[in-house]
Amino acid sequence: MVLSLRGVSKHYDTAEGPLAVLSDIDLDLAAGSSLALTGESGSGKSTLLHLAGGLDKPDHGQIVVAGQAVSEMDDRGRAAVRRGVVGLVFQQFNLIPSLDVAANLSFHARLAERSDPAWEAELADRLGLLPLMRRYPEQLSGGQQQRVAIGRTLATRPALILADEPTGNLDEANGDTVMTLMLELIAETDSALLMVTHSTRLAGRLDRQVKLTQGRIVL
Repeated sequence: MVLSLRGVSKHYDTAEGPLAVLSDIDLDLAAGSSLALTGESGSGKSTLLHLAGGLDKPDHGQIVVAGQAVSEMDDRGRAAVRRGVVGLVFQQFNLIPSLDVAANLSFHARLAERSDPAWEAELADRLGLLPLMRRYPEQLSGGQQQRVAIGRTLATRPALILADEPTGNLDEANGDTVMTLMLELIAETDSALLMVTHSTRLAGRLDRQVKLTQGRIVL
């Protein structure tokens, strides 16, 4: 299993008291597979993604990513997992303003000491970024920035891709291109994809769908 969650629960403190966001979540995701995480806003989808990516720790339960018990690690250990194992694609692009598209595309791969110029050039081509390689983020549209952010994630060939509405800023044609590329990468590298989406059409392209309702998985 690339991702395994057992009995995972998470709450946040509010002025009104503890707010349970996830309750006793069990979830498995095998290499070479994809899973769509659906549910209404506030159901806990993004929190689950953050926990799986080591951006936060659960209150209870165990999270294992590529054989590593992320839920038992400190901040430094979880950061190392994010650099070397997990690829994150969120709605915020988080591109580096002082770097052009080419440098942004290779940034995470260089940090992880996995930079492969040939692979990065292939990604740029498949994402339609080749004419934009010398532009800076401020010179790009929102959809173009999103494609750069997705390419930057794929450049490391992560074992686990965690994506939160990854095509939300793209038109349908570009969104389909990006989805196809991510699914092809999974097949080519035996990685896994966990994607939050509100689109039933995109969810239907993945192997499985799981719905969260009030912090619990509904089968």
